[in-house]
Amino acid sequence: MSVPTAAADQSVCAPLPVLGRDVTVPLVTGGEVTYAALDYAASAPALQRVWDDVAAYAPYYGSVHRGAGYLSQLSTDLFENARRTVAEFLDCRTGDQVVFTRSTTDSLNLLAAALPAGCEVFVFETEHHASLLPWRDARVTYLDAPDSPRRAVETLEHALAGRDPHGPALVCVTGASNVTGELWPVRELAAAAHAHGARIVLDAAQLAPHHPVSVRELDVDWVAFSGHKLYAPFGSGVLAGRSDWLREAEPYLAGGGASRTVTRRADGGVDVEWHDSAARHEAGSPNVIGAYAVASACKALTEAGFDTLIAREEQLIRTVREGLADVPEVRFLSLFGDDAPRVGVLSFVVEGWNSSHFAAALSAEYGIGVRDGLFCAHPLVRTLLGSDPQSQGECGAPEAAPGEKSLNAIRVSFGAGTPDEHVERFVRAVRELVRDGARWSYRTEDGRCVPDTSDRA
Repeated sequence: MSVPTAAADQSVCAPLPVLGRDVTVPLVTGGEVTYAALDYAASAPALQRVWDDVAAYAPYYGSVHRGAGYLSQLSTDLFENARRTVAEFLDCRTGDQVVFTRSTTDSLNLLAAALPAGCEVFVFETEHHASLLPWRDARVTYLDAPDSPRRAVETLEHALAGRDPHGPALVCVTGASNVTGELWPVRELAAAAHAHGARIVLDAAQLAPHHPVSVRELDVDWVAFSGHKLYAPFGSGVLAGRSDWLREAEPYLAGGGASRTVTRRADGGVDVEWHDSAARHEAGSPNVIGAYAVASACKALTEAGFDTLIAREEQLIRTVREGLADVPEVRFLSLFGDDAPRVGVLSFVVEGWNSSHFAAALSAEYGIGVRDGLFCAHPLVRTLLGSDPQSQGECGAPEAAPGEKSLNAIRVSFGAGTPDEHVERFVRAVRELVRDGARWSYRTEDGRCVPDTSDRA
């Protein structure tokens, strides 16, 4: 069965069309400007192609898996075809499962719930909280932030060498940092893990939207990523990889869809036979539109060609780095060095500025959306800023008023839908704010720095 789909854009020119590219926002200084969305690392705008595909399917929406009607059968085919598309996108092995979840966070919590008894987990302190925190019921070893890819591999090998090689173990590592954008040596870390009898899961939330991810070539056991960072809306995620731990674990959620048969016992109880396929961990009515959107995004990125997308993104990174190279007040954050390969994610601090104040000025005076705070990676940002790694701080919340010292940073991030003008405007805005200061006064309101509309600076 098939439903109408939007025609694929056959051009190779960039940027790719995304929703919101023509949205205008008001400036506190007067007038309006096209919004520059430079917070892709949090949520990327949906590709127009993805939105059109979803809109084309929407009239055909029906229940999935158990409906006898035509639309139910069509939706079931669409949902399962989406699973196959994602498996192809990730170059999964024969026998690997693709489980649809809500997000990367949901995927890694699902895997955490499926760990065998006595499993040890090894995770670097540099991880996003989604991959740092789900392992609370396991024996967790937190590894210090490495200063190079080589040191990352050495640190992991040293940690694994001291464990019981006969017990289950899991290594969790990011593919690209959500703070610095730096690429991690995933293939080498996977080899180290397997050499010591451990498995490895890749948090590809920041990697998959920017670089091809091959389960086979990287030799990872699982991959997790989110649709909302892959230019697909609707809150879907993916956990893909080896089936044995997932098949042997209790269902992540108990309910319809996860169960094959349910019978009453003579004593009044209930016996359940669970599915051993991906359905085992997809109880309830699935998010078929979300899954379809993820699959559409996978197709769109593949057709656009990652070589082209990577080359253009590297040019945007150079625009930022070179455009701010002679601004000594700006310091970029990095683990592996300024020349380390990275995706379009850059975090920095500006001498003399509170990060929330600077981000607010970018938004209010230039129509530029960035992120400020600790980026749900508190230990890493604390380490990069040279502050106490045990310090408290809410995710993304400022800790100081305008003009006061800030223990947070500013993050600019971009991708396949970013026009050159947005990045060029950002560079110009940073230079002007550092040189001339803000043109408006700001105050703290509900923990955020906002323009003071009652007074001009």
